[in-house]
Amino acid sequence: MVQERFEPKLITVIKEGYSSSQFLSDLVAGIIVGIVALPLALAFAIASGVKPEQGLYTAIIAGFLISFFSGSRVQIGGPTGAFIVIVYNIVQNYGYSGLATATVIAGVLLVIMGFLRLGTIIKYIPYPVTVGFTFGIAIIIFAGQMRDLLGLDMETVPAEFVEKWVAYADHFHSFNFYAFGIGLLSVLIVIFWPRVTHRVPGSLIAILLTTAIVQIFDVPVETIQSRFGSVSGHFGAIQIPKLDLQHVRNLFSPAVSIALLAGIESLLSAVVADGMTGRKHRSNMELVAQGIANIFSPLFGGIPATGAIARTATNIKNGGKTPIAGIVHAVVLLLIMLFLGKWAALIPMATLAGILIIVAYNMSEWHLFIKLFKSPKSDVLVLLITFFLTVFVDLIVAIQAGVVLAALLFMRRMTMVTQAGYINGIVQDEEEQDDLNSLSRRIIPDNVEVFEVNGPFFFGAADKFKSALYQVQKKPDVLILRMRKVLSVDATGLRALEEVVNKTRQEGTVLILSGVHAQPLVAMERSGLLEKIGSDNLFGNIDDALNRARDLMGLPVVEPPQPFIPVVKREMDK
Repeated sequence: MVQERFEPKLITVIKEGYSSSQFLSDLVAGIIVGIVALPLALAFAIASGVKPEQGLYTAIIAGFLISFFSGSRVQIGGPTGAFIVIVYNIVQNYGYSGLATATVIAGVLLVIMGFLRLGTIIKYIPYPVTVGFTFGIAIIIFAGQMRDLLGLDMETVPAEFVEKWVAYADHFHSFNFYAFGIGLLSVLIVIFWPRVTHRVPGSLIAILLTTAIVQIFDVPVETIQSRFGSVSGHFGAIQIPKLDLQHVRNLFSPAVSIALLAGIESLLSAVVADGMTGRKHRSNMELVAQGIANIFSPLFGGIPATGAIARTATNIKNGGKTPIAGIVHAVVLLLIMLFLGKWAALIPMATLAGILIIVAYNMSEWHLFIKLFKSPKSDVLVLLITFFLTVFVDLIVAIQAGVVLAALLFMRRMTMVTQAGYINGIVQDEEEQDDLNSLSRRIIPDNVEVFEVNGPFFFGAADKFKSALYQVQKKPDVLILRMRKVLSVDATGLRALEEVVNKTRQEGTVLILSGVHAQPLVAMERSGLLEKIGSDNLFGNIDDALNRARDLMGLPVVEPPQPFIPVVKREMDK
């Protein structure tokens, strides 16, 4: 197996040769993606409980670094809706300084995960867990927009899901019809504008049109300026996150969730991009790129970032072919912030709420959530537990509980498929008569027992193995342990085997192993178990094992059965 290189795709592109026509395509795609990213960066920052310009800082700094170091040619990075729940909770509990610390820790974890080549392993997060927390995040994002969509007069919005709706009900008397109208207009524009053109994003049109309406007609709705003040058009001083031991200990669990979420979403985005372009990304290099971006983003006042599926797809559809497009997207956002940032303060809050409602709907993928109800009950259980924990408890708890529960259910399934038992004179699983390895074709001497394990021999199956082994009351002279279908064994399995070795020794029974595969053989050799059993009692097939038993009992050796070859009669030419 060839290991992937730790080389950014940008370096690969330069080595291949970068043409002027490629640059023109990347330039156009980067400009369009930069315009698409502008309203999303502002909206995600506000929904996350930080200042709107911090979303721009993230899209610029992290977006540049992700494209520069990315393991994908077309990945676009920046703040995403998936982080809203985690970021909001961290800001509420620890302030922005806590968020900065958690983001840096997450960045370091992502870099370590990349260099440990965990890029392929992280893809194995169970599908019901991913769908469950994604749908839960979408519901929370939707719930979080109700204050601005309805124009409710509220100082703060509770972080908890149920308390949010209770607070909305308590303040519903302050419902602002104008804000609701602006928010609804934004939703309709985003939905129907693609029928006019896909070149200019509907979210940008919604911002321009609704902002103009509010300013020209002096519509009484809340804007970014009325809530946050002016939007900074420049970066502030570099901020070094607080990294003392107690602070790191408190924020390590949220940091792990940020790292997992960033890794999952970025690799999912890269896989989607591979399907659209026919290319193949470098998953470990992608994790390193995400880590670097999240280490530097908080230094400039940014928030967590990852690969953005929608913006990456927009990049591809508009001709982006190399990481240069992502770098152009970051430069475009920088220019917008420097020269047009002050105008962003005029955007109505209801407009951003409308845009985020569409984002929540798109990311929910409710049809996949419903479809999973046709899956096995255990998967449905994982889906619902992850979803409800995300919505009603905490996303961090939901991810951890979902992964652990899915792993436990997987181990239970593997235990169920692992079979163990005595098979003397019995053809298990209705073995076919022409199977040369079938015991039905062999004569097993008296006082010889054959025991077979079928499936991975790990800690989940060890107890089943021991229970089945103790079924026979009469102790045989020779016990043959058939392991032809055991492809792997773990430490608990080895311990169970060692107990069998010790037990047979005490009872005067000779233990013979048959059909041991490479991994179990190496594991037994390293543990010293093979030395206890003896190399004379290790055989590659059941016939040699049976003949060894006969030899120990002073019985004549028996030739193995021959395959049945049908005789084909042909008429001779006369």
